[in-house]
Amino acid sequence: MTTGEYDASFIAEALPAFISEAQEQIEALEQLLLQLEDAPGDRELLDALFRCAHTVKGSAGIFGLDRVVGFTHHVETLLDRLREGELALTSDLSTLLLQSNDQIRLLVDAAQDTQPESVDTVQAREVIVQRLKEAGAEAPPAAAVAPAAAVPSASASAPGAPDARARRWHVSVQFGVDTYRNGMDPLAILNYVRGLGAVPRLVCDALAVPPLDALSPEDCHLAFEFSLDTEASRDEIESAFSFVRDDCTLRLIEPGAGLQDFSALIAAMPDNLRLGDILVAVGAITRVQLQNGLRTQAAHAVGPGGVPQLGEVLQASAGRSPQVVAAALHKQQKAKPREGPAGTGPAPADDNRFIRVHADRLDDVINLLGELVIAGAGASLLARNSRQGNLIEANQQITGLIEEIRNGTLQLRMVPIGETFARFRRVVRDTAAELGKDVLLEIVGGETELDKSVVERIADPLMHLVRNALDHGLEAPDQRLASGKAAQGKLTLSACHESGSILIRITDNGRGIQRDKVLQRAWDRGLVERGVEPPEADILKLIFEAGFSTAEKVTNLSGRGVGMDVVRRNIEALRGSVNISSEAGAGSCIEIRLPLTLAIIDGFLIGVGSSKFIFPLESVVEVIENRPTETALDGHGRSCVELRGQVLPVVSLRTLYALDSPTPERSSVVVVRAGAQRYGVMVDVLLGQHQTVIKPLGRMFRSLRGMSGSSILGTGEVALIFDASSLSQLAAQQPPAFSTAPRQSGEARQHSLTSSEGQAS
Repeated sequence: MTTGEYDASFIAEALPAFISEAQEQIEALEQLLLQLEDAPGDRELLDALFRCAHTVKGSAGIFGLDRVVGFTHHVETLLDRLREGELALTSDLSTLLLQSNDQIRLLVDAAQDTQPESVDTVQAREVIVQRLKEAGAEAPPAAAVAPAAAVPSASASAPGAPDARARRWHVSVQFGVDTYRNGMDPLAILNYVRGLGAVPRLVCDALAVPPLDALSPEDCHLAFEFSLDTEASRDEIESAFSFVRDDCTLRLIEPGAGLQDFSALIAAMPDNLRLGDILVAVGAITRVQLQNGLRTQAAHAVGPGGVPQLGEVLQASAGRSPQVVAAALHKQQKAKPREGPAGTGPAPADDNRFIRVHADRLDDVINLLGELVIAGAGASLLARNSRQGNLIEANQQITGLIEEIRNGTLQLRMVPIGETFARFRRVVRDTAAELGKDVLLEIVGGETELDKSVVERIADPLMHLVRNALDHGLEAPDQRLASGKAAQGKLTLSACHESGSILIRITDNGRGIQRDKVLQRAWDRGLVERGVEPPEADILKLIFEAGFSTAEKVTNLSGRGVGMDVVRRNIEALRGSVNISSEAGAGSCIEIRLPLTLAIIDGFLIGVGSSKFIFPLESVVEVIENRPTETALDGHGRSCVELRGQVLPVVSLRTLYALDSPTPERSSVVVVRAGAQRYGVMVDVLLGQHQTVIKPLGRMFRSLRGMSGSSILGTGEVALIFDASSLSQLAAQQPPAFSTAPRQSGEARQHSLTSSEGQAS
């Protein structure tokens, strides 16, 4: 493989890692810019902002992404002037930087796209570049391009021929053992460094490589000491290593450094270098001077005076300072023999490292874990049926281990929702500016964790709700002042864990939902019979109907009625629920309740006739066992029981779902919680706690009301999983079709459980 082929292979393999890292830096840039609007003079935020842009630019240079480097250089120049206090951050300047960040994101996303950019995209970027130059008062283009020429090119200075204005730095870098695993190539990074200037001398620590029988091909043991003749600053040199900064040890000695700096560098070098290599590595002597010194030492070896010390020869022949040579000798004397393969070397400096794992690989592990749970349940059932104590005990241990693996594996997919909430700072800022409103966004409970797949799928519904609150909920400043409120509106995004699920609230202190207007629109559209006034909660739920809108005119934000119904369907598809409350003149609150994970849950298994069902364990409050079966059921299978002096509504699954099985003499009631509501479910038999692997319902049964999925039991039977919230609504408002449905079995009975209204869960 040629060098060019190797570089192309390296770039192809490492580019996805760069894009992932760059996207994180770009997201951080946006959040820092939004934070700076509240604290324009915060030097720490400005420094962090500059470092993010500098990291993206330096990393892009390693991969030869000239467009990213060139554009980010203009942004970096403006940020540098802000950081040095030469410019003040204004609202217009912040908007320009946010637009520039969007352009960087587009350039990074296009790094793997071989299609040329459209003319409109290029022209839009050129306009932003011109605005950046004007805002930063940059020098003429020829001067501005010079610092950005960090990408290796044909015009770069050749090694050994430094520019007369260049200064000589000494660079010491030792790459970590995980450098290759993280997709980085040290040689490509060194090639990038050569683009900063000339490298007249370079020493590789070959002794740092372990013996072949102890060498792992995935480990990196490369360490280099070299001189760099360049006009670049310390920050620019360090940026060359920014993409591997956590995987390497980097030391720089500035031009004109004193003896103490070289002595400190020598002390920090590996213990297995020879004296001559140490002196060459730190730039104290050249390789030619070392070779001449070794020849002089060999020539004196045959003389009467014996073999002179190499240090003495180098002091005399090369004119090196005794202090530097003494430091090198001291370092050499401290060197220890290398341990063999059986030796126990020093422990790694940092065991608490992060590794990146592709989401698909983690999903595969979760799927295999689900199959393991199902297989474990089957083995446990066989063990119990065998009545062999040893086998039962062994299976219990295996079940416990599977549960621990399940909890640990699912924890890997848990991420804080605050990262999703933070994205809406930009949405709120831009949308409020477009609407001419002043809005403060408050984030509460951002550290609350939930499954990554849930986070990804809840982002779009949250976007709709936030935009809806900004457009419909919060008033314009003059309207708020006229109603006695502060001119600035407030929008709060909060999250917390509650009863084994996550509760997300979007709250605003705006005008609230105009109940009469919603009801009038429902009458006009025939959603409610004219003259009939449903309960308050039912009126508010009308905004989730398809095509429903109270907007007077269509805008690019609202008015078409194609938002809230999609929100409801997407949330229910995640086995979640959405509720809304509002107070006229005080604001509205939308509550979204979601499961913590979509893969495996703890369930409570029950039976009705020959059918098996599962309740999510966190929704089960208690169980009332072995009661006489109630005969006083209404036509929809509903009744009430007394529980500790309070009336508890109860619904019979047999009647509700028209299950074809005889009614037993005694039954049990499972008390279930759905939000603040509690109700009972009458069942035939309690089968206990069950690790439940959630499987999606087939296409035919996706509109099955009250259900969120299915699971395979250890016996091979299929059990349906209840959605406690949907079941409570189904029990409270029973469709007439269920009261007259004949008892059926098989596929026909399953069809009777669906309805054209179909709330997908």
